[in-house]
Amino acid sequence: MSTLHDTLRRYVDDGAVPGAVGLVAHGTDVEAVAVGSVDTGGGSPMARDSIFRVASVTKPITAAAVLALVEDGTLALDAPVAEWLPELGGPVVVRTPQSPLDDIVPAARPVTVEDLLTFKAGWGFPADFSLPAARALLDLHRNGLAPHLQPDQDVWLARLARVPMLRQPGEAWLYNTGSDLQGILVARASGRTFPDFLAERVLGPLGMTDTAFEVPEAKRTRFTTSYTPDGKGGLDRLDTPDGGWSSPPAFASGAGGLVSTADDLLAFGRMLLADGAAPDGGRVLSPASVRRMTTDHLTAAQRDASALFLEGQGWGYGGSVDVSPVAPWNVPGRYGWVGGSGTAAHVIPATATVTVLLTQVAMTGPTPPPLMRAFWTATLGERRG
Repeated sequence: MSTLHDTLRRYVDDGAVPGAVGLVAHGTDVEAVAVGSVDTGGGSPMARDSIFRVASVTKPITAAAVLALVEDGTLALDAPVAEWLPELGGPVVVRTPQSPLDDIVPAARPVTVEDLLTFKAGWGFPADFSLPAARALLDLHRNGLAPHLQPDQDVWLARLARVPMLRQPGEAWLYNTGSDLQGILVARASGRTFPDFLAERVLGPLGMTDTAFEVPEAKRTRFTTSYTPDGKGGLDRLDTPDGGWSSPPAFASGAGGLVSTADDLLAFGRMLLADGAAPDGGRVLSPASVRRMTTDHLTAAQRDASALFLEGQGWGYGGSVDVSPVAPWNVPGRYGWVGGSGTAAHVIPATATVTVLLTQVAMTGPTPPPLMRAFWTATLGERRG
């Protein structure tokens, strides 16, 4: 058995997760390990093609869809988003981050497409969740791991427009909200639903046949049950295979609505390593778009202020970019992100490596849990071997 297998097995055996799928690919050499079961009831064994709610691992895929529209000429990075999202045409900002919601000033400039991609739009989560504007935003995002409970995108956007920005556009990195706005932007700018555009321009060309915003009945035998730690060493069930993802959502969340598999996420990672090329020789993105997507766009001060989420690393479009070897797995240029449902997917251009971890136990905060860190440590040995 490999180090990767032993690592995942240890966390299954101690009850941290019912099961897990881990994958590390270096070029054409792929190791995929599935351990445990799809639920706590001793159900079906976990398999390489098991389907998981990937939560925020959705974000890089959403960013790719936005960039596809930029390449089409439909969008421009410096264009104000109010052309497609008129609800955001006259945003206001709290006077200081600590100000109450009624102490506001006009935004100094319009919010642009690139502001959404870099998470500098003014809306999003800061390190201090007690700030009045942050609390109002948390209420809007209260169903983060259950996006099917959100209202439709137009209702959601109208509600967001009533929440003051926490910071001026371009001023600070703020987590999450930008990706939901990206999904709505894609839908309105393309004149299609976000799921349809994503399937046509990203998922289909890459053969990501199990990645979607719902799981049809024929695939539910492969769909895992999701859990959250109960605080007493056990797990509470969040969702079942016949639950929230059994029908299309009213709001297809670009921040966290997708389900996927290890091999589908491998296909997305390989596309990034191939500078946007698809397996059939076509292109999902241009090399220039991939470079922008996987390049850090934050200042040192913005990285420092976002350490709760980024742990000293930077942010590209839709995912973090390693800029400092804070931990052994932090390789400069490493790009990807983690999902609050217990998932992670990264590419390491320097070694042509893709790593994917899928579990069905939710994180209890922004800090990656011990299993995730142990997986990253194990993949160091696997790819060096």
